Amino acid sequence: MGIEVYVGQLSGSVTEDEVKKLFSVVGTVTSVHMVTDPASGEFRGCGYVRMSTDEEAREAIDLLNGAKLGDRLIVVKNAPPKQFKKSGSRNGGRSG
Repeated sequence: MGIEVYVGQLSGSVTEDEVKKLFSVVGTVTSVHMVTDPASGEFRGCGYVRMSTDEEAREAIDLLNGAKLGDRLIVVKNAPPKQFKKSGSRNGGRSG
């Protein structure tokens, strides 16, 4: 399954392939997800990289946090746990 790490401070010009190439230096990248705004489709400057093992994910954090990718120094850290919405609630439990 693999372990995800969060990647922030990405330049708008960086591609998934460039992210994958950088993270491949520490291990096997199983997926890259670049986060976009659902309404506008604009890139939000962050993403998630799934590494094949816990060890590779830790190494990616240790070695690549603060690395230069494109014209920026990126942030690499543990991905926050996923928040699952309750089924049947289309507005996240908010009224109105």
